[in-house]
Amino acid sequence: MGLIRSYRLRLQRKRWRIRAFRKRRELKQVVDQTRLIRPDDILLYCTQRNEKVRLRYFLDYYRKMGVGHFFFVDNGSADGSLEYLSEQPDVSVWTTRASYRRSRFGADWLNWLQMKHAHGHWTLTVDPDEFLVYPFCDTRPLRALTDWLDASSIKSFSAMLLDMYPKGRLDDQPYQSGQNPIEIASWFDSGNYSLRRNSKYANLWIQGGPRMRVFFKDAPEKAPALNKIPLVKWDRRYVYVSSTHMLLPRGLNQVYDEWGGEKASGVLLHAKFLDTFGSKAKEELERGQHYAGSVEYKAYAASLQDDPQLWCKWSEQYINWRQLEILGLMSKGNWA
Repeated sequence: MGLIRSYRLRLQRKRWRIRAFRKRRELKQVVDQTRLIRPDDILLYCTQRNEKVRLRYFLDYYRKMGVGHFFFVDNGSADGSLEYLSEQPDVSVWTTRASYRRSRFGADWLNWLQMKHAHGHWTLTVDPDEFLVYPFCDTRPLRALTDWLDASSIKSFSAMLLDMYPKGRLDDQPYQSGQNPIEIASWFDSGNYSLRRNSKYANLWIQGGPRMRVFFKDAPEKAPALNKIPLVKWDRRYVYVSSTHMLLPRGLNQVYDEWGGEKASGVLLHAKFLDTFGSKAKEELERGQHYAGSVEYKAYAASLQDDPQLWCKWSEQYINWRQLEILGLMSKGNWA
């Protein structure tokens, strides 16, 4: 990488950090339990809006995995989720009615909270419909993974976003609070993915799956990115640039091996497509707070009129992480 590009990225990182510092004024603290955080705790960061039905299972899932403390930014919920989160013993909560889009889709808010509270901690940044699966997750807690990453001097861990969906109509089976959403949305595309290098940030850009196949079949280049780096040994100098797709410094993005998957990686099971999807897509389209003029939600709205079914004859039903490794969607790398 040339010296000029390196200098420009350092300036950009400085600007994002200053921006996050300024955006702190948009956050109102509701519950602060950060005094309970231990030096070795794994921290989870999340923005949410009207996701109460998902939160019970989400919290239980990551507590069992080994997360020690949760940070939530609530963006104007009206379904009781803010109140629910405020009652949890291991959760600190902030609220804001400021523009999600103008916060760079929540990145500014979380960058600030990570700058302030996450220095020196392993941090997991995910949405309420994302569930991390990593090598040996059925027998080893998240702490085992972060200990191995520390011992290997690895500061970031990637996970491909894997869209999960049911067989049949999306609204055939109602989702109940506390239920594992993968019991309903248990199918995924085992292939149909494209990869390319992002030369500026050195990350691997992934697109494909059912969203490209169904919602963006006429414009696949506009399909959502599936590459994410959700797990990072945080330093207050770091910033997320675009959701969790990429970070600065640039070296944190070099988490994939394009030709063989030798580097360890995981998968985020993305349980977006439940019976709640139609109303959620309509709400977010009306709000207009998402990327590129909410182009993703416009595509959802247009296709939902035809009652699409995401399942197809090439769909595969989820079993466990070893299945995902065999399919080449994740890798245990050198971790044995």
